Amino acid sequence: MFYSIIIRNDFFLLALLLMKKNSYQLFLASLLGILFSVGVGFLSSIVTQDAIPTWYKGLNKPFFSPPNWLFAPVWTLLYTLMGIAVGRIWFYGRKHKWGKTALYHFGAQLIFNGLWSLVFFGLKNPLLALIIILILWILIQRSIFWFRLVDRKSAVMLYPYLAWVSFATLLNTGIVYLN
Repeated sequence: MFYSIIIRNDFFLLALLLMKKNSYQLFLASLLGILFSVGVGFLSSIVTQDAIPTWYKGLNKPFFSPPNWLFAPVWTLLYTLMGIAVGRIWFYGRKHKWGKTALYHFGAQLIFNGLWSLVFFGLKNPLLALIIILILWILIQRSIFWFRLVDRKSAVMLYPYLAWVSFATLLNTGIVYLN
């Protein structure tokens, strides 16, 4: 009986240590995901910042266009959620085919996310940006599909992003129509 208690306690301590190690690894993966996602957002913002007070200000915008100050905090929150989500996918699914597929889709949508800013604000081409944002929207949906297969919480974290990009698509369409 005494040995049984010792074995159970040792097993409990080992399980506790493994849980702490896994929690640390999940935290680290999420932190790296945040840094990666926010980094892409930061690079996109370099082009965006120069065009907002000049070119963007002069565009005719739909009545539902939000104030310019709202974009930075919303995108910061969205990039943070995206980073946590991709970190969780990396942690839970990186060795599985579905996890790798989810990561590929996420990477593709992140490329199109940055590309949209470059085309819309850098090249000042709302029509081409509309095509890019439609592709981005599809890639976000595919990312959510694959994320859900690996980790449901990660998929849920992408829904605000999909909602905002849906709104941005309407805004982009309105700008193309009005200009």
